[in-house]
Amino acid sequence: MTKTVSFANGGEIPVIGFGTWQITGQTCVDAVRAALRSDYRHVDTATMYGNEAEVGAAWQDSGLPRDDVFLTTKLPPRLAGEARRTLEQSLRSLGTDHVDLWLIHWPPGGADASAALWAEFIKTRDAGLTRYIGVSNYSPAQIDLLVRTGGEAPVLNQIPFGPNDWDAELVNAHVERGVVVEGYSGFKRTDLRAPALVAAARAHGVTVRQVVVRWHVQHDVVVIPKSKTPGRIAANIDVDGFALTADEMAAIDALGS
Repeated sequence: MTKTVSFANGGEIPVIGFGTWQITGQTCVDAVRAALRSDYRHVDTATMYGNEAEVGAAWQDSGLPRDDVFLTTKLPPRLAGEARRTLEQSLRSLGTDHVDLWLIHWPPGGADASAALWAEFIKTRDAGLTRYIGVSNYSPAQIDLLVRTGGEAPVLNQIPFGPNDWDAELVNAHVERGVVVEGYSGFKRTDLRAPALVAAARAHGVTVRQVVVRWHVQHDVVVIPKSKTPGRIAANIDVDGFALTADEMAAIDALGS
């Protein structure tokens, strides 16, 4: 059973998802199929990725019930004035009547624009087109603005994140606001040759990438590793057989200092 992280409103999200940025066409279909076969139950896409139809085809081909697959997509701010129409197109592409999580991909220009878009997100959530709403690439201050103007916080903020980005104050700022942190580009943003990672991988007989994923999991930070290779896709989620020690976690955290 995939570990989940709880939202402040009582929902939950699988802590490990499959990222699909820059994967398109049949390659995307094959990669998502491989991920679902490897027990991923959370797939991340976005309108701007241009692969929602491929993601939808892959999960439908899997035979898994809709409720077993947590689907995330995102709205680019340039389409802020057409938010509901864009989500409805995403749903058609994905082949579903709702997504589990819909994110503002990055803040639109201006405080008023952000507040107005968040109000639209709340309306689409209340209409049942998405179960949860969140943001991406927002600062804690920008999240506070949404709360002041919209009356509620996003359930999640997806931000660039990996061991080299570790910032306890930033993570705690999200925790204090009841916002789950989800990290993207964890491998790309990490020095995979760092001695702390290499030592932990050697100690547990796993890959450095598995250590990076496990580090996210132990911090309760949602992680969405991406790969096109079935073997690596399977390995990236196979992190239940070991746990990083407190000393190993501290040494990896120190990469962000």
